[in-house]
Amino acid sequence: MAKSLVHSRQLVLEPQPGSPWAEEMVLNPGIIHDPVTGRIHMLFRATGPWREKQIMGRPPPYPIFLGYAWSDDAGQTWTADLSRPALAPSLHYEIADIYIRNVDGERVVNHANGCIEDPRLVMLDGQCFLVVACRMMPPGPYWIHDDPSQCAPAWIKTPTNPFGRAASENVTVNVLYKVALTHLAKKDYDKAFQYVRHLTDPQLGEDRDVVLFPEKLTVCGRKQFVCIHRPVNPRNYSFVTSDLPPSIMICASDDLQEIWNECGTQTIMASPLFPWEGNRIGASAPPLRISDHEWLLCYHGKQDDTVGYTQSFMILEEQADGLPRVKHRCSERLMFAQEPWEMPHKFKTPCVFVTGLIRLDDTLMISYGAADERAAVARASYSALLKHVRMFDPAGIVNELDAKISTLS
Repeated sequence: MAKSLVHSRQLVLEPQPGSPWAEEMVLNPGIIHDPVTGRIHMLFRATGPWREKQIMGRPPPYPIFLGYAWSDDAGQTWTADLSRPALAPSLHYEIADIYIRNVDGERVVNHANGCIEDPRLVMLDGQCFLVVACRMMPPGPYWIHDDPSQCAPAWIKTPTNPFGRAASENVTVNVLYKVALTHLAKKDYDKAFQYVRHLTDPQLGEDRDVVLFPEKLTVCGRKQFVCIHRPVNPRNYSFVTSDLPPSIMICASDDLQEIWNECGTQTIMASPLFPWEGNRIGASAPPLRISDHEWLLCYHGKQDDTVGYTQSFMILEEQADGLPRVKHRCSERLMFAQEPWEMPHKFKTPCVFVTGLIRLDDTLMISYGAADERAAVARASYSALLKHVRMFDPAGIVNELDAKISTLS
């Protein structure tokens, strides 16, 4: 991010030698501010080799877990519980075992059986929710050979597979959990998480970067839940009539149980415009309300394997007759790999990947994965950032008058 906007970048967590679930990578931390205790809770993604679940003739699986860390001093210092994962995939290989009891006690398909990635935390109607990108089977050493099915049992490719593309291609399916912050703070993890449902449809293909707005919005005359997601192939949705690269889609529904349904209210909110977005764009963290009709959205773009993943911001505006739309879109990369510990190592593609965003007075706290291996937190001036993003129109063009006013102030 521009130096005039950033206060600091802080490395928070690194891989932990001797911890089998976190010895290879620790990254992509989601954060949330507890309105009752003031604690900042963090869930981070971690992985390591899990040889006890290795299938004969296959590489060792690297299931992806969520670990827990926290800060009681507004993010100045962090403590992590590295004794065990906070939320772990079930890692079953038999069809009959790939089910789970949801929050209502129903037996449903467990899309989080193999891995649980990229936590995004949000408070909605006084309840903490967690959105995670999941796969039915654990990946192998994906930084060496990126085949999501390389550790899966043979039945996924046969007619006996009852789970469709969720198993046959091991596509990412996004899952919603309820989180009890009181149990999380006590490290009573068995009571901290309740599986709610999947939020994206595996039959429509790979889908990631799902975030929920932290309140219902008025859409088409009634209060609805609003969700952002990023399908790899937008053309798989019937309302998309042209070929697009992976783009930001926004949808709304009266019921979280139906928000994934293609029949709901949906549209493409933003597609790649600038060179650093050329390959794809996606939402990074749940939006922050900044006025009675506006939201700040951190989002990422990928140009290619050389430039990699970088971050910027846009401001969304609510509409009386439809879904929120882009009002201001910064055409600049505001956050990209700079620190030594942000530079590529195992992965050769540079990656700064935000998964959490909270505001503390005029400080914007941004939690992110660095180089797909470490977890970090940056701080920015909230007011300075908003002023900067407002200089750009929806197409990323600078309004010269706004830029001059911003410079003078």
